[in-house]
Amino acid sequence: MAEQASFTIESPGGPREVTLTYERAGAGEPLLLLHGIGHHWQAWQPVLPILAAERDVIAVDLPGFGSSPALPEGLAYDLSSVVPVLDAFCRHLGIGRPHVAGNSLGGLLALELGRERLVRSVTALSPAGFWTQAERRYAFGTLLAMRQGARVLPLPVIERLSRSAAGRTALTSTIYAHPGRRSPEAVVAETLALRNATGFRQTLDAGRDVQFRDDVPEVPVTVAWGTRDRLLVRRQGVRAKQVLPGARLVRLPGCGHVPMHDDPALVARVVLDTSR
Repeated sequence: MAEQASFTIESPGGPREVTLTYERAGAGEPLLLLHGIGHHWQAWQPVLPILAAERDVIAVDLPGFGSSPALPEGLAYDLSSVVPVLDAFCRHLGIGRPHVAGNSLGGLLALELGRERLVRSVTALSPAGFWTQAERRYAFGTLLAMRQGARVLPLPVIERLSRSAAGRTALTSTIYAHPGRRSPEAVVAETLALRNATGFRQTLDAGRDVQFRDDVPEVPVTVAWGTRDRLLVRRQGVRAKQVLPGARLVRLPGCGHVPMHDDPALVARVVLDTSR
């Protein structure tokens, strides 16, 4: 059962209270899981049982996504605001410097947490921030189209589409290599998460000038990329390796942009290997 944590952070306008929803399971060293834009903590459900066998796993809804409320007025959805929020969240839970794994936007946040030395290790799955401007415009245009589709389709239509493999492909093939394997319930839930994400537009706007250019020394880093990623194409992984020369670059054969669903066992192994 998901829980909520409320805590105070400092902002230019004074202290602000932030509330985040999270799922926690397992025992061992702490491992924070961060989803991508428009998604929710349930993105990690396929790998949670594997990870929880060896780690104290905390899968969180980022601010303005899933069941987490929007950020308080005056707080931006950029790295300089969200990273301190995640650090304060971890300290509120008493987990110190966790390992972190993130996908897409979550991968970018994970790398920034590593750069700030707030975590023990980083696993970044198709992280944002290693794009050319043309690749970024393509990805943002695709995300906006997905968001618009989620907003205009009536719920009964989404539910009807989710009941067939062809319908699930129509709804989610941009982010999964094997969308037909997703359950109807999961497809409906994540389509509604995309529709209802209060932080979507502000997060997208904040990412327009983001380029990850700094190395992450002194922290073990793995960058993993699905060979069938249609949103952030895999050549961006080669650029990531150039920026992060000490990182391990891993191919995820047959996986799309959200690989946790396409090959849970492989993704879990990559995360656990990095966090040894």
